Order: sequence, then C-alpha cells, then structure tokens
Amino acid sequence: MFQRIYECFVARDCDMVEINPLVLTTDDKVLAADSKITVDSNAEFRQKDLFDQEDKSGENAKEMIAKKWDLNYIHIGGNIGCLVNGAGLAMSTMDIIKLYGGEPANFLDVGGSAAGQALIEAMKLVHDDEEVKGIFVNIFGGILQTDKLADSIIAASKECNFTKPIVCRLKGTNSAIAKEKIAAVSEELGIYYQEDFDTAARKITSLVAEL
Repeated sequence: MFQRIYECFVARDCDMVEINPLVLTTDDKVLAADSKITVDSNAEFRQKDLFDQEDKSGENAKEMIAKKWDLNYIHIGGNIGCLVNGAGLAMSTMDIIKLYGGEPANFLDVGGSAAGQALIEAMKLVHDDEEVKGIFVNIFGGILQTDKLADSIIAASKECNFTKPIVCRLKGTNSAIAKEKIAAVSEELGIYYQEDFDTAARKITSLVAEL
C-alpha cells in the first residue's frame, strides 16, 4: 500500500496523498477507509485527464476569474474590498477592518510576482463586486514594486470607471514614486493615500460607514 501511495504521488504530481483513517478490519485486512488527494495545479498540462473531471459548477464566478490570472481570491461577502500581497498581510488586513467595525468582502492575495494585466484584473475584480462599497489596497512591496501597482490601479480606472472610495497604503520598493503617481490622480479617481496601516484601516472603514 505504501509503495502504491508513493507511486501515485509521483505519477500524478500530487501535493498530498492522505489516507485517514487507515483501518485494520476484524478479518485482519488493511483498508483505506477514506482518502484525500490534491494535485499540483502547475502540472495541469501533464494531468489533463484529471483536471478535465473537475466539477466547476459550484465555483464562485469571481474565484474562477481570479484563478485565470493566478490570483489567490476568496469571496467573503462584506462591503470592503481588499487587495493585498502576502497571505499574512491579507489576514491582518481583514482583522483590522473587523476591529474598526468594517466587513471585509474578500481575501485577495496578489502575491509578489503579480504585475501588469494581472494587477489590473485584480483591481477590476474587487471594484466590480456589487457588494463592495469601498476598497482597501494594502501593499508592502518587496518583490512587488509599488510604483508598478500604482500604474495598474490607474490603468484599471480606465477600464472600469471608479465609483467607490479607495484607500491605498503602499510601502516598500519604489513607494515614493508610487505616492507621487497616486497623488497626481487622487482627486480625479477618489483615491486616498495613507502610509500608516492603522490610519489607512480607520480611513476606509469610516468612508464606507458614511455611505
């Protein structure tokens, strides 16, 4: 059994093969009573027969769009859209929104490598959500250059007319350049630039509360 588990793991590009529980029956047979197998999404081109069997009928439409652009998105249903890089920062962003009385609408981690059209689509995804009343863009740029994100926000505004307040907190790589770019369009696009995490969170929750 262990040999076959290993062979399955390698042959099917698995992230995980889990048997739980593995039982010994009353007639002394070893039985895999239940199992869970996950396959690396990067191996779809090798495991096409498996991925073709996936039932997508129950998937959230927004999550399917995010998947297309390799964005980590989970729809939650609140009224403050979140666009963040890094799972830890995304979690703390949702926590601080809740702390100040807001309701996060989504978990959206654009990661460190998202750029160009992927970032534009991320911004459109959050903005076009009818439940979203305001948007909190909270980026700490390391790999992700914040000035490139600023460009994507401005580009997204041309593809979907911004009608909701946006609070941007962009820190890290090229943040001084990003600040200048956002400042140039802040009044036109309804964007509020904040450098402090706590202040930015208070700002977006207060703006949404006033709507």
